[in-house]
Amino acid sequence: MANYFLAPLKDRPIERLTRCVFGLALFGTGIGMQKAGNLGLPPWDVFHDGVSQIIGLPFGTTIVLTSAFVMLLWIPLRQAPGLATILNAIEVGIAAGIFLSIVPEANENTKMWLRIFLMLGGIVVTGIGSGFYIGAGLGPGPRDGLMVGLAKRGINIGKARTGVEIAVLLAGVALGGSIGIGTIAFAVLIGPIVAKALPLLEIRSAK
Repeated sequence: MANYFLAPLKDRPIERLTRCVFGLALFGTGIGMQKAGNLGLPPWDVFHDGVSQIIGLPFGTTIVLTSAFVMLLWIPLRQAPGLATILNAIEVGIAAGIFLSIVPEANENTKMWLRIFLMLGGIVVTGIGSGFYIGAGLGPGPRDGLMVGLAKRGINIGKARTGVEIAVLLAGVALGGSIGIGTIAFAVLIGPIVAKALPLLEIRSAK
């Protein structure tokens, strides 16, 4: 996936920036949908949810703060952030927070079909958003960049991603983050969705 982050900025910068911003807005909205469904979150968002409960700040704000902290981990890995890295760190949490300010989190009185719709719809929206922002080629998000940095240090990127995701999931569960069927659904569905979306949404560099 790292090759999608290497496009030259001089190649259609306005189109790339527009797609990146739109994709990140979709990505954050998808996370907000999954949070509103209250059937379990992706690993990183289980962690965000747990931290949010501990520090007493809104979920979206916690995503922004966590992104900033993860970027600090880039320093020893000698990773340089791209424009999309900064936008990702700020925009995803804001978009998730805006959605949750409009659609309150589901509870035991919420109809199950609506909760399932929010969960599955959120996964699809997150996957499409990933295709837009990754396909824009303006740099990895804070968490993706962490994986790329570890890979450059000789660690298999698949193992690095799995190890980090498991670690943050366990930490999130320990902190009281929301885990459930949505966590499993995300793990199963997000890869195929991004794999389908990315080739369709990628901006190919001019030759």
